[in-house]
Order: sequence, then C-alpha cells, then structure tokens
Amino acid sequence: MISNFEQVHNYYERLVFEEVLRRAPRWATMTPDMLADVACVALNRLPARYVRHDVDLMFYLTEHERHAIELSLEAALDFAYNFVKDRSAKGGA
Repeated sequence: MISNFEQVHNYYERLVFEEVLRRAPRWATMTPDMLADVACVALNRLPARYVRHDVDLMFYLTEHERHAIELSLEAALDFAYNFVKDRSAKGGA
C-alpha cells in the first residue's frame, strides 16, 4: 500500500506562522530565532488538529467553533510573545 502523507499538517501551523509574521513589526526587538520560539510556544498551547486540507476542517465547524479557534489562537499568541520576551529579558531565550 502506498500512502501520501505530504498534505497532512496541523491546522494551526499556518495560522500561527502567519500571525507571528503579521505581529512581528510590533515586536521589532525580537530576532528571527525569538519569533520561531514564539511560534513554538503558541503551537504548544493549542490542540493538535491534523487535516489534509484546511477547508475540510472549516466546512464542519460551527460559527461558535470558528470563534473559539480565533480566541484560542489570540490567547496562545499573546502568551507566547510575552513568554519569549520575558525569558529574553532574563537572559534565558
């Protein structure tokens, strides 16, 4: 049996990466390595939701579930940026 797993990914990865880049100008003192740490921290605070196609997940979500995803993404990113900033200030980044 031959399987193609190349399309399988965590739904949140693209969302987190895009949002980290969108917010990066507000955190101008963060290095590219720190931004990667932000993405890792945020992703570790979100549930793993593996899909082949993002539209597959979005099709089955209710409006309430979509809103919950937006809120959890926002909270995870807020936490991650502050966590990495604080660790860097203490010399532990």
